[in-house]
Amino acid sequence: MIRLGVLLSGSGTNLQAILDALEAGVLDASVELVVSSRPDAYGLKRAEAAGIPTLALTRKSYDDPVAADEHIARALKQAGVDYVVMAGYMRRVRAPLLAAFPQRIVNIHPALLPSFVGAHAIADAFAYGVKLTGVTVHLANEDYDKGPIIAQRAVVIEEGDTLETLEQKIHSIEHVLYPEVLQLLAQGRVSIGNDGRVAIR
Repeated sequence: MIRLGVLLSGSGTNLQAILDALEAGVLDASVELVVSSRPDAYGLKRAEAAGIPTLALTRKSYDDPVAADEHIARALKQAGVDYVVMAGYMRRVRAPLLAAFPQRIVNIHPALLPSFVGAHAIADAFAYGVKLTGVTVHLANEDYDKGPIIAQRAVVIEEGDTLETLEQKIHSIEHVLYPEVLQLLAQGRVSIGNDGRVAIR
């Protein structure tokens, strides 16, 4: 079993998918702490309903982003967290967090990296007119959306799709893929080679 700390900024649907996987017995993990970059994030309510301790930061907390990440890292360490799971966390992770959890911060991105990095990946892919996009789960590092890729799953953009229907497709894939990857981590099946690439046994 691995102990997770979840970082979020919004509604927490990926957190809910993780909690549902735990309830279903398909994820050998526990969520020890949920950290939000916003005190009004609905994801905090999901955590509280599940009896999970929470830590809510404010916009002012990030006036010094390094100090904010030092605070978050301390809280995660005190909670006994093994892996940090970014689930719609709209802040860049800084050196204190990366150092506290080397190669153990996981992020999910709503595109097939390295294409369409950044916060508006779904809209950017749709506007560009690509026929294939998807979801990437990767390890976070100091380069935004450029950490080692663990898994990807494609989503076809079909005739008649709107931005809204594409968003629904992407999120439905996220909610399946993220718990699956976390289970691979729980089983110790993910490793990083000397070339920086992820191998799954």
